[in-house]
Amino acid sequence: MKKVVLYTDGACSGNPGPGGYGAILIYNGVEKEISGGEKNTTNNKMEMLAVIKGLEMLKEPCEVEVYSDSAYVVNSIEKGWIDSWKKNGWKKADKKPVKNVDLWERLLDLMKNHKVTFLKVKGHADNELNNRCDRLAVMEREKLA
Repeated sequence: MKKVVLYTDGACSGNPGPGGYGAILIYNGVEKEISGGEKNTTNNKMEMLAVIKGLEMLKEPCEVEVYSDSAYVVNSIEKGWIDSWKKNGWKKADKKPVKNVDLWERLLDLMKNHKVTFLKVKGHADNELNNRCDRLAVMEREKLA
């Protein structure tokens, strides 16, 4: 399996409001940047969409390390929350409905094809790739503001 590194970030002005996402895929020393946005969205949706759009770029099964500053995204996968939500009919432990089910289902579907590991990075710190993703996301958000 090819090993790919995927850095992601999302940004939103207001919640909901105009938002953007940015992602950088790295394979064999080659980087590819992708970005996009939506006029009326939330920060969590943009964080998730960055991962989804990055995984959608892969043309064959890969081993993927996803770096995100979103505790929402990373913890939902790595701590197994998403498995419990799905098993419980997309309800959280407090019985409230899970938000963004459509995006979680897209993400789970994409993850079936790859071996994906999520790693949390500190946002707005000294991680250059995370900062570049943030700039991409903000640029997309500003186009829609």
